[in-house]
Amino acid sequence: MRILVTAASKHGATGEIADRIAQRIGDAGHDVVRQAPEDVTSIDDFDAVVCGSAVYMTQWMSSAQDFVARFESELTDRPFWAFSVGMAGVPKHAPQDPSRIGPVLLRVRAEDHRAFPGRYKPELLNLRERSIGRLAGAVEGDFRDWDAVNAWADGIVSSLSA
Repeated sequence: MRILVTAASKHGATGEIADRIAQRIGDAGHDVVRQAPEDVTSIDDFDAVVCGSAVYMTQWMSSAQDFVARFESELTDRPFWAFSVGMAGVPKHAPQDPSRIGPVLLRVRAEDHRAFPGRYKPELLNLRERSIGRLAGAVEGDFRDWDAVNAWADGIVSSLSA
């Protein structure tokens, strides 16, 4: 099967998660294309789509939201998975609550939506972002759970094989 893995990432952590998902699906024998949402012009050649986004202020990034809006009708007739990455470093290192990412996923039916914790590196952020992180009590560090990412990608592979 030919699978598109796309993700909006501002500082790279979400992109690296998308890369890992693409790698796992590809290692299982599928033809995987990893592309930024704004660079996708058609999904006609794909049998399934995985789309993710970093979450800022409880919203997916605009390029991921635009992707879902542009391909809304096409996404209803093929398997579609979604993931969110956000709020790394908040107390207890909890990921962003997936029910609070705005209306973007109400437009389509995802096979599954998974929220993953990300990474908080203040040196990658602008002053506004660092200020928000400080106010939220963010803790510096990389909280990505690669075992959880791998397991989720492997679940996609299992679903594609069924």
